[in-house]
Amino acid sequence: MKWQGRRGSSNVRTSSGGGKMVGGGIGGIIIAGILWLVFGVNPMTALQTGQAVTGGGSSDTSTEVATDTDRDTQFVKVVLADTEEVWHQIFNEAGSTYQEPSLILFNGQVSSACGSASAATGPFYCPADQTVYLDKSFFVEMSQNLGITGDKQGSSDEGNEGKAGDFAQAYVIAHEVGHHVQTLLGISQQVNEARRQVTRAEANRLSVLQELQADCFAGVWAQRNQERVQFLEAGDIDEAINAASQIGDDRLAKASGGAVVPDNFTHGTSQQRVQWFTRGLESGSVQSCDTFSGAL
Repeated sequence: MKWQGRRGSSNVRTSSGGGKMVGGGIGGIIIAGILWLVFGVNPMTALQTGQAVTGGGSSDTSTEVATDTDRDTQFVKVVLADTEEVWHQIFNEAGSTYQEPSLILFNGQVSSACGSASAATGPFYCPADQTVYLDKSFFVEMSQNLGITGDKQGSSDEGNEGKAGDFAQAYVIAHEVGHHVQTLLGISQQVNEARRQVTRAEANRLSVLQELQADCFAGVWAQRNQERVQFLEAGDIDEAINAASQIGDDRLAKASGGAVVPDNFTHGTSQQRVQWFTRGLESGSVQSCDTFSGAL
């Protein structure tokens, strides 16, 4: 993936920490929980999203504009800037204005308006403060615990050794930004309201549809960004498809040694995640990402 030489977003900040730790270190059975959340939201939001969307909760995390020059910080800045460019364009085409999210990079633990989280939580988007949270160690965890390894074609990216492929990393960020787009469009609020009125199984089904739409939005971003800057290289799409396949609910249930129970799924099967990312990638159209089809 070609990313060097483009502007970086000014919306990336670093956190000095704060809040209590959630969960322990990364290892053993905890890995199953990490995997479940790779491209999804903080597990706390299952109980707190309603409060978060209405502005509840509080954050005592001290942050500052990211000035680090390490590879990961610079990479995240460029990818977030790429999402800003694409979503500004899409919203403008629809006669609307895109409101850019923030992205906070943290080490070990962080406190958000949706609650406290640790590295074990995985990346998440908090609608209450319209911010994506990403632990700096996560790109390594993607490789070590998910098997999402480096660039398939061996393209050089100094500083990315031992980590997931760069486009797989970009996919993580684009998926979380997809949740921000859902918040701006009012989709997340509709889902949260609907989930409060149905059975647990039906609420989980709505969560799956929401996650699959975020996957589709990530595909839309990739297609539109390719038109804009031709950033994809050989093997990049395979990286994203492999990543989507690795984090399907069915695959993760098997990996954790548990039973595969569709009513408990919250993010979608491997096949579904690949399907919806691919649909967005091929169409480049938000309209193609209606996973709900009358469900709301």
